[in-house]
Amino acid sequence: MDCYWLYVILSFTLSLLSGFIITPHIVDFSLKRKLYDLPNERKIHKNAIPRLGGLAFLPCMFIAFLISLYMFKCVTDDLPLNIGLWTGAFLVSLFIIYTVGVVDDIIGLGAPIKFAAQIIAASLLPICNLYINNLYGFMGIHEVPFWIGAPLTVFIIVFIDNAINLIDGIDGLAGGLSLIALTGFLVCFSRDQIWTYCVLIAGLMGVLTAYLYFNIWGSADKRRKLFMGDCGSLTLGFILGFLMVKFSMSSDWVKPFRSDSMLLAYTLLIVPCFDVVRVVLVRLRIHQPLFQADKRHFHHKLLRIGMSQHRALVAILILQLLYVLLNSMLNGVIGITYIVGIDIVIYMTVHLILDYKLKKIESIE
Repeated sequence: MDCYWLYVILSFTLSLLSGFIITPHIVDFSLKRKLYDLPNERKIHKNAIPRLGGLAFLPCMFIAFLISLYMFKCVTDDLPLNIGLWTGAFLVSLFIIYTVGVVDDIIGLGAPIKFAAQIIAASLLPICNLYINNLYGFMGIHEVPFWIGAPLTVFIIVFIDNAINLIDGIDGLAGGLSLIALTGFLVCFSRDQIWTYCVLIAGLMGVLTAYLYFNIWGSADKRRKLFMGDCGSLTLGFILGFLMVKFSMSSDWVKPFRSDSMLLAYTLLIVPCFDVVRVVLVRLRIHQPLFQADKRHFHHKLLRIGMSQHRALVAILILQLLYVLLNSMLNGVIGITYIVGIDIVIYMTVHLILDYKLKKIESIE
């Protein structure tokens, strides 16, 4: 087992170094081609910032992944990789999402086109028999038939993909939440000794860490700051959605059955997913179009009560980590339905407190 961790660390290191090498070139390319994320009344930044940071995610991840597996084969004369139908479907669907993101960042695409591409890409997975087939007792439901699990899987992947995309509103937020989730999935897959996925996840974590350095601490004046763009957020969201479905699927020939699989996978994505649900419900209540951008997200509220971007980022990341800690402690003590209920109550309470503070600020102003 210790041997496998060496290749996980190697994948992370190679991807991290690749990210630090490639990202400055992406910034220069974006500046030369005038591929900016322009400020407006809804956005936080005040300057035109390059938006192609996510362009490096897939190349760095796969380069690190392939080199690590090659090194493993050279040392052990074995290759722990099975190219099956699921793998092929995942690669094709991921390429679709990545391409749509790149095109959107360069020339722009409408929301319906991106939404249709997400549905098509996500649909490839249940077609290849990768789908949510067990809810592990949530709402009293255990085994799920294909005709329910397949559309549920497509919905979950598309939902998570958009959740990461929509929460990408301040420096480091989408990347930071994704890094926490990827770390959790790395631990989960290593627990079941599915090391191929661990190496792949580590590869994505490395380049994401490099991106966060430039995104959070990079200086726009020194031409070293950039955003991940839709290419990055859609790619991250799709991979996280895939990992959630993959880890949640109950299949003895894939991994050992664990009653907490769905709870752990869900817990790692609580904050971005809850944020989208809340915003969508508010838009429905006030009859606002669902795809119309606004400033009702979690980070917008924190900024309006006076927090800086970095403090808002830290506060949201801490909340996500607290959810992980809380649900890990409750796991096995009470059922998943009650845990989800507690999570919802906590999230609603946080927002009620924020709304109360905002009303006080508005009354003073």
